[in-house]
Amino acid sequence: MTSAKIGGRRRRSPRFTIGLTLIALILFSGLCALGSWQVYRLAWKRDLIARVDARIHAAPVPAPRSATGDDEYRRVTASGHFLHDKAVLTQAVTVRGPGFWVMTPLVTDAGFTLMVNRGFVPQDNRTRYSRPLGKVQIVGLLRLTEPKGGFLRSNDPAAGRWYSRDVAAIAAAQHVAPPVADYFVDAGANCAPDTAPVGGLTVVRFPNNHLQYAITWFILAAMVAGAYIFLMRRDPEDSTE
Repeated sequence: MTSAKIGGRRRRSPRFTIGLTLIALILFSGLCALGSWQVYRLAWKRDLIARVDARIHAAPVPAPRSATGDDEYRRVTASGHFLHDKAVLTQAVTVRGPGFWVMTPLVTDAGFTLMVNRGFVPQDNRTRYSRPLGKVQIVGLLRLTEPKGGFLRSNDPAAGRWYSRDVAAIAAAQHVAPPVADYFVDAGANCAPDTAPVGGLTVVRFPNNHLQYAITWFILAAMVAGAYIFLMRRDPEDSTE
């Protein structure tokens, strides 16, 4: 029973009113909290996009010995010589289709080794790509290492199967002498774009749906409030026992 007859007229029981109020309050507060969190995430994401955009378009700086999340997508430059015999191919899907990234250690003039993603090669042409000798200079985007593997697929160093650009694992499997930087660099576009490997294919995209999510949560909160008001104003005579 959600109501009782008093003086010939139904009246909601206090227990029902309190219970309904508590449920509505919990739902309303939770949905508003979720909406507020998405507003916070929206501001954070917009700031992140602005900072990354500034890094991408800034002048390149010398590649550091190590990096943090605040360095990702920073343009860096380094000079040295490649160790082509220690290169590995990691699976990739790009605008050019499926294939591999050519990950090659670069012994830098600064005294450490830097793992460089030289670019993309297609599946049917995985071994036919340029291998420049002597001193080279690269410019590219600093990227954080990708440990363990790809989605549902773990790297298998023993079999030479790589699904992510795990710097430490690649260096260990290929016996690259330390010190090795704890990040890799996506090399920029080649002067001859049809020469493999093809660089400059880094996709910099951050999904930003936080505004839609915030609006959705606030609409749901408003619906809960509206439903509560409707039920509280509804004549108990219209309800069934």
